[in-house]
Formats: sequence, structure tokens, C-alpha cells
Amino acid sequence: MKISIITATYNNEKTIEQTIQSVLNQNYQDIEYIIVDGDSTDDTLKIIQKYKNQISKIISEADKGMYDALNKGIMNASGYIIGFLHADDFYPTDNILEKVEHTFKVYGTQSVYGDLDYVAAEQPEKIIRKWISGKFNYDELKKGWMPPHPTFFVLRELYWKYGFFNLDYKIAADYDLMLRFLGKHKISTAYLPEVLVKMRWGGKSNKSIGNIILKSKEDYRALKQNNIGGLYSLFMKNFRKINQFF
Repeated sequence: MKISIITATYNNEKTIEQTIQSVLNQNYQDIEYIIVDGDSTDDTLKIIQKYKNQISKIISEADKGMYDALNKGIMNASGYIIGFLHADDFYPTDNILEKVEHTFKVYGTQSVYGDLDYVAAEQPEKIIRKWISGKFNYDELKKGWMPPHPTFFVLRELYWKYGFFNLDYKIAADYDLMLRFLGKHKISTAYLPEVLVKMRWGGKSNKSIGNIILKSKEDYRALKQNNIGGLYSLFMKNFRKINQFF
């Protein structure tokens, strides 16, 4: 069961090597690794080229942002399952993809998700926030529940059936996609109760007040567009994060 892992990167010279190594060190053998670089101007591409013989496909060209890059990765993927590992993220152990594939086989679902740790940018061993997803329930979507997108593995065919990332969203296209898949189209899913990804703290959506406002507006639009909820759902989505710090 081939798993395609897609990494989108742009000027991530400080972190991309750990990301790459965490994929290449997986003990699961049937991996297709695709890196989509947005024409980086630092040493990102030079680092990627060090591993070119172990990477299935490298695309380096200007793009319209991360979601455009991820869409390019999906279009070039041939795996039965697709997962994403961003250029600031890494797998905490070498058996993550083995466990993901096993969960797909055991439950026969169309998607699998797990837990995520936010870690300090300069001290990745230091956990800042623990995102424990819990089991999926459709009604929880209306209460702001969502799985961490980097832990969300989906059958490739569903992207072609239900759509890729919507580029009308600048920050919340991943939330829109998960609402579309899990809420609007009600694909089946299984919870793997383990930390599947470590993510460095300091993402785009929280970098400024402007981005936080834009994220909230886009989250609300995604909820309405997918007929999941409204202002209450948006409030609960943010309120749920508080417990993750304790």
C-alpha cells in the first residue's frame, strides 16, 4: 500500500533537513516522497538536492503559496494514501507510517488521523502544546472539533472525487478541506491515538493580529460553505485550544 508524502517548502533552510530525514528514516518501505519547492532563494534547494536519489520527485518553481504547492504534489502523487509533512515539521519516530498503514488496513477507512505536538522552534524537544484529537464524531464538527491537518492521511482518489485545496482560502484551506471531506461528504475515518507529527511553533496563521483576523474570517466562511456551523462553531474551535496548553 504505497503512501505518498508531500512536503511544500519555501526558504526553509533551517528545518528542511530534519523534515526530509524523518521521512527517509521511516521503516515503512513503500513510500513515495514528493517535495514541492516554491523557488527558494536560500539554501533550501541545495539541501534537498543532497537527498535527490532518495526523493521520488522534486518540483522547484514559483507558486501561489503553500496550498498551490500541495495541490501540485497531489497531482504528481501515485500512492494509494496521501499525507503531508510541512517543512517545519517532522515525524517523532521511525514507525509512524507503518502504524498509519496498519490502521487503514485494520479499520478499512478512507482516512486516518492522530495527535500532534507543537514544539519550540529552536528546541524541538520542548513541547509547548499537545493536540490530542480524540475519536471522531460528526456532531463535534459543529462544536469546532478538527484533527490536526498534518496527521490527516486520506485515500488519493478522494482528492480527485471531492476536490483539492481551495486557493480562495489563504490560511484556512486545510480546514475547509477537512470540513468538506469529513463533514460535507462524510468520508469514513479512524483515530490513531498517538503523536504522529511534531510541528514547530510559529505558523503563518498566528504570526500577526491581521493573520489571526483573516484566519477567523476564513474559518467562518469554511464552516458556512460546508454547511457545518457558524459563529458558535468558530468560538468553540478557538476555545478548544486552551486545554492543549495544559
